Amino acid sequence: MNRDEIVKALRSGIARVTFTKVNGDVRVMDCTLKSDLIPESQRPATVPDDEGVLVTLDVIRVFDVKADGWRSFRVANVTNWIISDFGA
Repeated sequence: MNRDEIVKALRSGIARVTFTKVNGDVRVMDCTLKSDLIPESQRPATVPDDEGVLVTLDVIRVFDVKADGWRSFRVANVTNWIISDFGA
C-alpha cells in the first residue's frame, strides 16, 4: 500500500481504512480529506498544500466522519483501504 494512493483516495471522498493501532487493536475508520465532506467548524483555518495531511512519511492525519473529529494512523500499520461513500 502506497501512502500517496491512500492520500489521493482520501482527497476524492470517503475511504474505509483498516489499520492496527499502536496498542495492537485493529480499527476500521471511515475517513476523508475532502474539504466539502468535513464540517465547516472542523476545517483547519488555513489549509496547507497537502490539504491537512500531516507532512510525514509515517502518519496520515484524517477526518473521521463517524467520530466527527480528526484522527491519525501510521501508514505502515494500514492493512486495507477501499474508496467508498460510507456514511455520506
